[in-house]
Amino acid sequence: MSEANPIVYRPSTERIRASRMYDYMQWLEREGVVEVEDYDALHAWSVDALEDFWASIWDYTGVIAEARGNTVLDSRSMPGARWFGGARLNFAENLLREALHGDAGKTAIVGLSESRDEVRLSYAELLDQVGAFEAWLVEQGVAAGDRVAGVVAHTHEPIVAMLACASIGAIWSSASPDFGVAGLVDRFAQIEPRVLITVDGYRYGGKDFDRRDRIDELCERIPSITHVVVTANQGRAVPDDARVTGWDDALQAHRGARPSFTPQAFEQPVYILFSSGTTGAPKCIVHGAGGALLQHSKELILHGDIGRDDVFFYFTTCGWMMWNWHVSGLLTGAQLVLYDGNPGHPDLDVLWQVAERERVTHFGTSAKWLASCRNTQITPGVDHDLSALRVLFSTGSPLLPADYDWVYAQVKQDLLLGSISGGTDIVSSFVGCSPLLPVRRGEIQCRLLGVAAKAFNEAGEPVIDECGELVCTQPLPSMPIGFWNDADGSRYREAYFSSFDGVWAHGDFVLFTQQGGAIIYGRSDATLNVGGVRIGTAEIYRQIEPMAAIADAMVVAQPYGDDTRIVVLVVLNRGYTLDDSLKKEIRKQLRENASPRHMPGVIEAVSALPYTRSGKKVEIAVARLLRGMTINNTAAIANPESLDEIRELEALELDDEAIRRQL
Repeated sequence: MSEANPIVYRPSTERIRASRMYDYMQWLEREGVVEVEDYDALHAWSVDALEDFWASIWDYTGVIAEARGNTVLDSRSMPGARWFGGARLNFAENLLREALHGDAGKTAIVGLSESRDEVRLSYAELLDQVGAFEAWLVEQGVAAGDRVAGVVAHTHEPIVAMLACASIGAIWSSASPDFGVAGLVDRFAQIEPRVLITVDGYRYGGKDFDRRDRIDELCERIPSITHVVVTANQGRAVPDDARVTGWDDALQAHRGARPSFTPQAFEQPVYILFSSGTTGAPKCIVHGAGGALLQHSKELILHGDIGRDDVFFYFTTCGWMMWNWHVSGLLTGAQLVLYDGNPGHPDLDVLWQVAERERVTHFGTSAKWLASCRNTQITPGVDHDLSALRVLFSTGSPLLPADYDWVYAQVKQDLLLGSISGGTDIVSSFVGCSPLLPVRRGEIQCRLLGVAAKAFNEAGEPVIDECGELVCTQPLPSMPIGFWNDADGSRYREAYFSSFDGVWAHGDFVLFTQQGGAIIYGRSDATLNVGGVRIGTAEIYRQIEPMAAIADAMVVAQPYGDDTRIVVLVVLNRGYTLDDSLKKEIRKQLRENASPRHMPGVIEAVSALPYTRSGKKVEIAVARLLRGMTINNTAAIANPESLDEIRELEALELDDEAIRRQL
């Protein structure tokens, strides 16, 4: 692995010693907790002494609490481990600590959008808006445990609303406004929100979308909604309806109110997030305030090296867990930069312009977007002043080795490229970056602190330098409290603990290297099994997506005869045609750089591939289609029409007789 994944970045001694991770190690020694020399030793201690580690995170990151409780962890058994029993804290109070105990006049949020003018809020102004909106919620009868749903753009209003909910112990759940009504009902009807917050409209890629006409239908199909707040994202008139209040009117009526920051139990629900729902109704994943707070504090402060003087940008929507992660950046005292719009409009340079103008120190995006930048051959490091940039986060899918090359050649050499991987299920990551370690090409740097992540083979044995199921053998504070409407916990246990007894199985296919790095090979439930050999889809993506002709690709398995064949669907860059010559080139690339087993039986071109609204390839839905199975929830797919194009490909033989032969 060391030869295949050479070091492409090594932090200087000065950079290491200036990092918060290094400071944390010195603090552990000063406090008499433990002495460790490097990251490997620190990680080993963090999983061996799990209780001491998480207690140190509480202390080092400065959790604000009424009470810490008597125990850190009641048991290491899973599921059912309970953290910080007796603790009393408030999630919003911890995120707003800069407003309360720091420099309230410094900028907290810069909101940039295609739809509206720039918005800048200081921490003091953010605190004031949270207090005002909390007072409005209380006036409507919202109390601890009630749900508030947002169909919202990534602007400042959802952040204010979430913090106001957390202040009183209400539960926030959100989706982006490009969701169809059916998709929204699939999610929110399950949790019965009392209040809906929505946008009047939004602009994406220069095109305007009015969303006011959905209010009546959503209220009719989700009868629990008694009040609606409309944010003026495009300055449209608020509907004349007794249930509807304009955002500014809700705030104005309660100017001067202060947040209550009511202390809650460590496990008080703060978020309900949803699985993608591409193979059925979305699962409603309930996350606790204390677990999310501790996990995000560790990841942002130590692994991300974010502090009060930093500027933290992440391109996300409010329907992706990275929104929750980004918003938690407030707990560091940093300045958040938000962007609501198309990251490729008018071209892919738009976000790099934001990075230059706002002096962004931490830039977050998806692996898919970075691949698009590479594909279009832009040169942000030449075209923009990125001297402030220290960390580039990437997630959403495996980052290709070619994209590591592009980042260090065309963005910046002195840069921590932090590929991270986790999920909605833990609202955080299992593996990611460390400012103490080098970056290897095509490899995530490390297991995160406190995370006992391993790769298990089918016998449930840990393996190194071999692909296996990504598992976690010890509890994490941010593992879900449970699923909504799952009183006996059976759906929760089935989702994560049915594969290996007492061990969390995440559903990813991973390889851990001898050096401690990780390579994600895609979802294990989308893993190919050809001739009895398991192949991660990312093994194929890593070879073909960097090819000049390929703009995007999807790999799925299709039953064929007595075995399974690999199907590769490609979107071509302009000027290329999928002729026999290109097909030969693709197969040769796979045969020589992967193995003969990786070569596809079918290669077909399409105009677009299906993605979820959070930007993830919908491999499982396409695999179901190729088996003649029903796709239960196309509302979760951003472009469901792409499935129709795939269904009509003659080479896939999707007629009834062929399907019967396959099955």
